[in-house]
Amino acid sequence: MNAPMGNRDRDRAGRGVLDWFGPIFIRLIDRIDQGLDAGSIDVTLPDGERRILGGRAEGPLAVVEIRSWRAILRLVTSGSSGWYEGWAKGEWASPDPVQVFAIFSRNRAALASGSRAWGITRLAKRVQHWLRRNSRSGSRRNIHFHYDLGNDFYREWLDPSMTYSSAIFDGGEPLETAQQRKLDAILERTGTQAGDHILEIGCGWGSFAETAGRAGRRLHGITLSTEQKAWAEGRIAGAGIDGVDFSLTDYRDVTGSYDAVASIEMVEAVGREYWSSYLSTIARVLKPGGRAAIQYISFDDAMFDGYAGNVDFIQRYVFPGGLLIRESEFRAIAARHGLAWTDRRAFGLDYAETLKQWRENFDAAIATDRLPAQFDLRFKNLWRYYLMYCEGGFRGGGIDVAQVTLIRE
Repeated sequence: MNAPMGNRDRDRAGRGVLDWFGPIFIRLIDRIDQGLDAGSIDVTLPDGERRILGGRAEGPLAVVEIRSWRAILRLVTSGSSGWYEGWAKGEWASPDPVQVFAIFSRNRAALASGSRAWGITRLAKRVQHWLRRNSRSGSRRNIHFHYDLGNDFYREWLDPSMTYSSAIFDGGEPLETAQQRKLDAILERTGTQAGDHILEIGCGWGSFAETAGRAGRRLHGITLSTEQKAWAEGRIAGAGIDGVDFSLTDYRDVTGSYDAVASIEMVEAVGREYWSSYLSTIARVLKPGGRAAIQYISFDDAMFDGYAGNVDFIQRYVFPGGLLIRESEFRAIAARHGLAWTDRRAFGLDYAETLKQWRENFDAAIATDRLPAQFDLRFKNLWRYYLMYCEGGFRGGGIDVAQVTLIRE
């Protein structure tokens, strides 16, 4: 009787089978080479061969060691989720993964077909994503999954204002200063005066609410996160600010009338099928002539259909139900609800810098063992990868962040 095969034996056997298909994987590497219009990848293959891919125009410079062909197999069958899984299992490595993500983002049009799941894998992930859609009950589950990891987790790597969205920088200043500039910009966009009432859709940990309250505005902030609500209420009470309150309320259930609306990177948690509901709520609660100040993350318009028809790494592992917006489509829906789109300002590289500083804070928290004890190494590595993945996306230009003012006509 043969002895049972152990894990190490299975891994060795698996590598042997994959080696048989080496020529196929080499052709896939050739396709990546052909698709790199800007930047280059210094890649070492499992057999030790070193190649320079791309290099035809300036762009990100990435270094990658492919330790197993299984990493490429995961990429072509499971897209960005598979690429993460390969990294987590040590099947590929890089001294700076941000540059890997940046070069894929920069060359997104040519490389798109090789970075998305296909076949039964794609179908299974689409079904799972549909089950996580942002219905009223689904939104609560999805927000809880991401934001209710605990205030003790987020406070160790966000800036002291607990602002979890892109800052706007002006030179080499501290992150907290750049975050305050962003909050002030949103408040200015509302066009409000002292005593005016603002609805904030997605209030986070209350940094904008505090900014508005200190400027004499009344504000009602809504969230679905119990952790965020508790923190926001505590900070406003501690600051001695009147006229600011919070509730656990779905944006679809908001009532009343407001002079302005603010919403900072909340629309990414709405979902394409609910964009109209989100914008109709804004139009419904705004007084005539009222302004909505929106900060949002968008995906390349030309590539959006492929992105929306798949399930990427973030949707699978970090933010269920999430979807970046297609700006042209979102803007058209806003117009149908009588909301004029004005004064757009994009600042994607500022988000890259924000993410870089968050990651540095995150690494420092790990090094000094300040993250809550319930988070194991796998979780920490996942979040570090997430921060690098997003930074690379902004550096490569495949995603962008912007502010816009919507005016109720």
